[in-house]
Parts: sequence; C-alpha cells; structure tokens
Amino acid sequence: MVDYLIFLTISTAVLALFSLGLNLQWGFTGLINFGHIAFMTLGAYTTVLLSLKGVPLFVAVAIGAIVAALLGLIIGFATLRLREDYLAIVTIGTGEVIRLVLNNENLPVGDTWVSGAFGVQTYPIPLSTAPNLFFQFLMIGLLTLLAGVTLFWLWRWIRYAQKSQAVDSSQKTVTVSKQELATRLGVGIILALLTTAIYISGVISLYNYNPKTGLMLLTVLILAFVFWRLEVLVRSPWGRVLKAIREDEEVPRAMGKNVFWYKVQSLILGGAIAGIAGAFYAWQLSAIYPDKTFEPQATFDAWIMVILGGSGNNIGTILGAVIFVAYDAITREVLPRFVPLDEARLGAFRIMVIGLILMVLMIWRPQGILGKKEELTLGK
Repeated sequence: MVDYLIFLTISTAVLALFSLGLNLQWGFTGLINFGHIAFMTLGAYTTVLLSLKGVPLFVAVAIGAIVAALLGLIIGFATLRLREDYLAIVTIGTGEVIRLVLNNENLPVGDTWVSGAFGVQTYPIPLSTAPNLFFQFLMIGLLTLLAGVTLFWLWRWIRYAQKSQAVDSSQKTVTVSKQELATRLGVGIILALLTTAIYISGVISLYNYNPKTGLMLLTVLILAFVFWRLEVLVRSPWGRVLKAIREDEEVPRAMGKNVFWYKVQSLILGGAIAGIAGAFYAWQLSAIYPDKTFEPQATFDAWIMVILGGSGNNIGTILGAVIFVAYDAITREVLPRFVPLDEARLGAFRIMVIGLILMVLMIWRPQGILGKKEELTLGK
C-alpha cells in the first residue's frame, strides 16, 4: 500500500508539472496548444540520451528544458503572428512529427545505435542507490519541511478566503462568495489529508529506503518550486500582461506592450516546464517508447486537468491532476468488478465516463472547480 501511494504521488506530481506548463500557456495567456506532449517528449529524450553519454543528471535535465524551450521559441516565431487556429494546428502537428521521427530513426543508446521503435531502457535514475544514514535523515527532514510548508500554505489559502468574505460597507460587495469559501475549505481539507498520508508513507519508505521514494521527494520538491515561482510570476506585472492578452490582446498592444514577445515567452516557459516533467516521467517509467509513452492522448489529459481544476489557477491545476490520477486508479481497480467488459472496451468506457463528467462540469461550473467565472476565456 505504501509503495502504491508513492507511485501515485510521483504520477500526480509529474502530471501536475506537465499541466502547469499548459495552464501558463492557455489559462493565463489564451494560447491554444494541442501538442503539449512535444515539449515533454523532447525533455525526456534529451535527458535520457545525455545521461547515457555520462552527462550529470541535473545538467541533462536543464539541457532538456532548454531544448523544449527552444521548440516553444520556434513554434512562437512561426505561428504567433497568425490567427490562433494556426497555433493549434501547428502544435498538434509538431507533437506528431517529433513522435514519428523518434519512432523511425536510430538513437544513440549508450555505445550503440538502436531503432527508436525499441525505445530506451536501463538509463541512470537519480537517488537509485541507498544513501547513508545521515543523507536518509536529511531527506526525511526535507520531506518534513515540505509537508509543513504545504499545510501552512493551505491554511493561509483558506484563511485568506475567510477574511476576504467580509462585506465592504461602502460598496456593498462581497469579494469571496460563500460557495467559493466552502469549495476552498473542502479542497484544502482533502489536500491536507493527502499531504499527511504522503508524508507518513514517505517517512516510512525513506527510513527503509526505496529508490522510488527518493524520486518522489525530488519530484514534489521540483513541483513545489515551480508552483511557487509561477504564483509569483502570474501576480507580477508580467503575469498581469499575460491575463490582459488572454482577455483582449488589443488592449495591452494599445498600451505599448509587445504582445507577440509576451506570447513567445509564455510558450517558452510553459515548454521548459513540460520538458522538466518529461525527464521525471522517464525516470518514473525506467523505459520510454515513442508510440506507448508519448501519445497525443497525454496532451488532452493535461487539458482535462486544467479545465477540471480551473484554467488560470495553478492550485486548480494541481487539484485537477489529483482528481485525474485518483479517478484513473479507482476505476482501474473498481470498474472491472462491476462492468463485464474486456480491457480494451473498459479503457474506452473509462474515457467515456470522464467525458461525461466534464460535460456535467461545463454545465454546472464552466470555470472549473477553483476557476473564477470573471476570468473564463472559453467564450472569448
């Protein structure tokens, strides 16, 4: 049970990281990216192939993120001066081109060249060997600090909503509705319970060292850092310009802002984040294949997470990843007991059910669970 929770935590953190890049591009900037998996693919393959050549892992990750960011730069210069429709077409085409090239070309795996269709296996993974006792306690300390900061942040997040619910006596307006406060309270309690469960499992697994737990700690640390920096960025003047572009790009253009360059920056940063997610995804799987690992479906899974949690909301994106992974795990375990279908049909049924859930959500709460209706861009 502990090992399974560790696996689910890594999966959730990787998908949340992947979706945060898409949320920056779509949720904050309004860029339609249907080929987000291309950035993850480049990040994963660059990291893995460089590590097989002896490049230190964290240097390989940084280079993978840079390569993914360069792809965003190329796509941006090629399409962002055109209509948004072209960006959607180019991105989905780019993702497929990269996957097909990797699948049909020979790749430098170690000292040999291997057909891309056979994938890449047995590459270095961080923290795969048991550390000494001092380092184990240091990792437990880091996990404790991260859990404490997370719980404190959740408490402040809920507390802020409670304080913001006060009625302005002069304008007679309520800044936070009771429904939003109740939603925040419920989400905060769920995330706090999950944080506690992950912390307890992580401490047990770190003490009796499991390499996957080391990877889990590293993944959630990177997720926390990226989330923190994105929250700072989107609240800065730079982030406010992105939101203005999302709503009506003619307004920031009239104020002298270089709208084209801001869009390129969003694509670059979102692509780099997805590239980092690709490296951790490769480390989690321990073997990557173009056809099986980086299918176009992954991009639309990320769209589900962003829309489910609320576009333009980073904590909503993480919540969407939590719900998506929980749904996937529960339906894999529970549905076969009640639905008499074979594996292929069962997979299609699971996708149909989550599609139905999204349809209901779009009717009941089109802005997503934590999204703000005044920032909704779907009807722009």
